[in-house]
Amino acid sequence: MKMTTGVIKGYGEIDVPYTRLSQGENAEGIAILLPGLGYTVQAPLLHYSTGIYLQKGFDVLHVNYQYTDADYERFSVEEVDDALKHDVNKVIDKVLQDHTYPHIHIVAKSFGTLALGAESARESLQEAKFIWLTPLLKEDEIFQAMLNSKQEGLCIIGDGDRHYDEGRFHELKRNHRLQMHLIKGVNHSLEHDFNVLDSISTHKEIMSIIKAFSEA
Repeated sequence: MKMTTGVIKGYGEIDVPYTRLSQGENAEGIAILLPGLGYTVQAPLLHYSTGIYLQKGFDVLHVNYQYTDADYERFSVEEVDDALKHDVNKVIDKVLQDHTYPHIHIVAKSFGTLALGAESARESLQEAKFIWLTPLLKEDEIFQAMLNSKQEGLCIIGDGDRHYDEGRFHELKRNHRLQMHLIKGVNHSLEHDFNVLDSISTHKEIMSIIKAFSEA
């Protein structure tokens, strides 16, 4: 496996770094990981998802935006949202122009699901698979994107997540392209507060769900 790093000039001409883990010319596909604001690709859900896709023979792309950095302090909330969608779009453009993949999966956590919603309209991603980890269901833009998405999708969220909305969760079941999974008793990190062993067990369950979805 080969690791390469790159940078694009993103929104406001601010550098946006990314990392690509490559299997070589015969990769089975690519998995694109979009982290949360404070939940990086080194955190458990995305770290283990990376491992699942590497084992599957996929390349993996980490989009390592840093919207908590000083460069963004002058930005309004709306501008940060715009920066995310703009930057993810540009990184995906950059990577996909260099290589054609037979399969594209995108895994987004929390804030990253805003970009995933925006990418759901991209023509070249209509056959992609989307994994929505703890999506911000109370945000109308994300909810509508999930409700109307044509991609085969997987949604995993906890009933103890402050972004969980019971009514919207059940309404999303109307989209038969989405697999909806509600994990009982877990927070926005899909963990049990201060209970390490239960959290590890839950993460194992979640990774089994993701692995099965990626292979279907």
